Amino acid sequence: MWQDVKMLNATTNALLALVALALLASGLWWLAQRPMFTLRTIRVEGVAEEPLRRVNPLTIRASAVPRIKGNFFTADLDAVRAAFESVPWVRKAMVRREWPNKLIVTLEEHRALGTWGDDGRLLSVKGDVFTANLAEAEDDGDLLEFDGPAGSEKEVVARFDQFRNWFAPIKLEPESVALSNRYAWTVKLDNGLTVELGRAESDATLKERIARLVSVYPQLVDRLQGKKIENVDMRYPNGLALKADGLVLAALNGKKK
Repeated sequence: MWQDVKMLNATTNALLALVALALLASGLWWLAQRPMFTLRTIRVEGVAEEPLRRVNPLTIRASAVPRIKGNFFTADLDAVRAAFESVPWVRKAMVRREWPNKLIVTLEEHRALGTWGDDGRLLSVKGDVFTANLAEAEDDGDLLEFDGPAGSEKEVVARFDQFRNWFAPIKLEPESVALSNRYAWTVKLDNGLTVELGRAESDATLKERIARLVSVYPQLVDRLQGKKIENVDMRYPNGLALKADGLVLAALNGKKK
C-alpha cells in the first residue's frame, strides 16, 4: 500500500478536504455566534398591513418572546411560529428572517362569530374553535351561539351563512345554530322563534323546509293576532307544527322525519 503513490495521494487529498471542511464549519460556527447576529428586533405586523385589533404587545412579550431561542441563524422558525400561534386571538403566524438580526412575524387574527358549546370557547368566521377573552369578543356586539359534534364546526358555519340568506325574505336572522349528535338542525332566530329543521338528506332538503316556512310566515303572524310564536317544527314533509304562547296551535299532515 505504501508503495502505491496514487492511493497515497488520494488518501492525502481526502484528509486535506476533511480538514478544510472542518475548518470551514468551525469558521461559520464562529461567525454565526458573533454579537451582530443576536436578535435585536422582532417586528410583528398584521396580514396585508391590517392593524392587529386583539393581539397586543404585552401579551406577545409575556407568552411568545420568552420561547424564542437562538440568533439570526440558529432560531428555529417553526418553533417561533408555534410560539406566536399559542398567543390568544392568533389564528396563523408566518415568520421570516431579515438581515442581519431581525425576525418579521406576520399574524392573522381570529374573527369571532360566536360561542361554541357551553364551555366558553369561541367560534371564528372561518369555523375555527379557539380560546380567548369573551369580554373582548363581545366588544363588537352580542355573540351568536353555535353547537355541534366535534369536527362539525366548519359545516355549522357554512350552514349559518345559508340560513341567513334563506331567512332574509322575512327579515329574520339566525342568532343560534345547533347540530345535534343525530345530525338534526335547529335554528333560533333573532325574534325568539326556534325552528326545528331535522336531518338534511341534502342541501335542497333544508332549503325547501325553510322556503315553506318563509312562504306562510306572514299569514301565520296575521292569524295568531299578536301571539308570540315560540317554536315551529318543519320536520313534516307536507306541513308544519307550531307552538305559540305555550300552546300547540297547529299540526299539519305528514309524519315527522
